[in-house]
Amino acid sequence: MEFSLPAWFGALGGMIVAAAIYGPAIRVIERRLRVGSPQQSAEQRSAFEDRLSLMRRVILGLDVGVLAVLGYWIGGIIADKMLGATGG
Repeated sequence: MEFSLPAWFGALGGMIVAAAIYGPAIRVIERRLRVGSPQQSAEQRSAFEDRLSLMRRVILGLDVGVLAVLGYWIGGIIADKMLGATGG
């Protein structure tokens, strides 16, 4: 397995994009879930908040993982094309 600096920069870029997307996306999802799920008791609200917290962590993990891998892949492709064009 070959590690290249441009691919790592691509992975870093993917993680930055994932963090930028996470904030607005999670707000929209939470708003829709809260409107669609009115809670009556404190116990039900607590259970809902626990599930919401787990959902946030899963979405962040998948978001960062997928976009970092995608960025690494794209960075590797760009590096190969640039190095191939320069004859290096």
